[in-house]
Amino acid sequence: MRLFHKPSSQNCALRACTLRPASADEGMHSFHYQNGSLHCEDVDLAGLADEHGTPAYVYSATTIRDHYRRLDQALAGLDHGIEYAVKANSNLSVLKLLVDEGSGFDIVSGGELRRVIEAGGDPGKCTFAGVGKTREEIEYAINKGIYCFNAESEEEVVFIDKVAGEMGKVAPVAFRVNPNVDAKTHKYISTGKSENKFGVDFSVIDAAYERASKLSNISLRGLQMHIGSQLTSLQPFLEAVEKVTPLAIRLKSAYGIEFFSIGGGVGIVYDPALKSGKPEWWAAQEEEHKPLTIEQYAEGVMPVLKESGLKILLEPGRYIVGNAGVLLTRCLYEKKGSAKTFRIVDAGMNDLIRPALYEGHHEIVPLSEPAGSSSAVDVVGPVCETGDFFCQDRELPDFAPGDAIALLSAGAYGFVMASNYNSRGLPVEILVEGSEAKVIRPRQTMDDILASEKAVL
Repeated sequence: MRLFHKPSSQNCALRACTLRPASADEGMHSFHYQNGSLHCEDVDLAGLADEHGTPAYVYSATTIRDHYRRLDQALAGLDHGIEYAVKANSNLSVLKLLVDEGSGFDIVSGGELRRVIEAGGDPGKCTFAGVGKTREEIEYAINKGIYCFNAESEEEVVFIDKVAGEMGKVAPVAFRVNPNVDAKTHKYISTGKSENKFGVDFSVIDAAYERASKLSNISLRGLQMHIGSQLTSLQPFLEAVEKVTPLAIRLKSAYGIEFFSIGGGVGIVYDPALKSGKPEWWAAQEEEHKPLTIEQYAEGVMPVLKESGLKILLEPGRYIVGNAGVLLTRCLYEKKGSAKTFRIVDAGMNDLIRPALYEGHHEIVPLSEPAGSSSAVDVVGPVCETGDFFCQDRELPDFAPGDAIALLSAGAYGFVMASNYNSRGLPVEILVEGSEAKVIRPRQTMDDILASEKAVL
């Protein structure tokens, strides 16, 4: 995991580049300065930027494996399965790493199921979530033998029953229950409250199972919940688990369900300084300025979950890959205005949309270890939108036009949310293991973008 020294007030200007190895309870750290240059494992990132150009996503294979294993080991006292959330980072090479670790997969589309299969994954270890499954996706998933559909509504279960019946098959289903627990996270990634579009209200879930049990082509296999993403406090997890576990026990007795999925959502440290002035949703997560470790999470929820007697499934995404990736970009110009100084880089919101969409924070560090000078700047991209920025009024180590920098913690919800807005090609993706770096998706060219289009009258 990429972690930093907590700065003193005198050292705030350089907090973003004070990299340090993680302690044993914090997990793996694979991004570090070596001989004055930022490295991923044993690979010099400046060399990658020169060879492959920018923008470029770079991932650490060792970090991905470490985070998976650490979570698996923390839950060793519990009958459990890990279903990696493919939506966090769906590159085939990333999925293959997790297939080799024995992971299952949480998918939210037929396309993600296809990706898992292409990476060598077992459909029988896949759970299919999402509020809007189409007939084609349902048929594909049934034919491939997925482990379970996690249904978001009674209407969806009725439709799955209809499709399965027409195929002459029985479909495994779990309802996603909405426990109405406030995850105290950003409103766009909160999923466990009554006003969110996800899941069946807790007040009617027993009746929903009762009605579903009467459908001829449905097999009730489990129960699922997920309250939101980027949680850095144990309290919301524990509140949800304590509320929903008695329901799981009832459903096991009544319908013989075999699993209880508690979702994902364990957060990562994007801003190690944890400065004041964060949005209200972030401030609510700060417990004595100490991020939630996976060991604290496991120790907190395991005693309650053991009472269910069910297999427990988890659906981590960001925790596995978030701090395993960086986005490399190069400074094009410095523009000094009357109110601000802008450093304009060649990556834009189409490459990494989190700052614009979620108010997401990414630490920004130069690839060459800084000497000490710093200034307050906006780091902005070339996309024709005012919201195309990576930070605003942030004190950063100085870097000049031509210099490459890294946006850290970009392994989750980075490339997967990238687009061709402004007719910009998608970045190259590179996977590093030890001293070896491999291109796992080439940079998209304009010819690639235009290949599927036709100019017609």
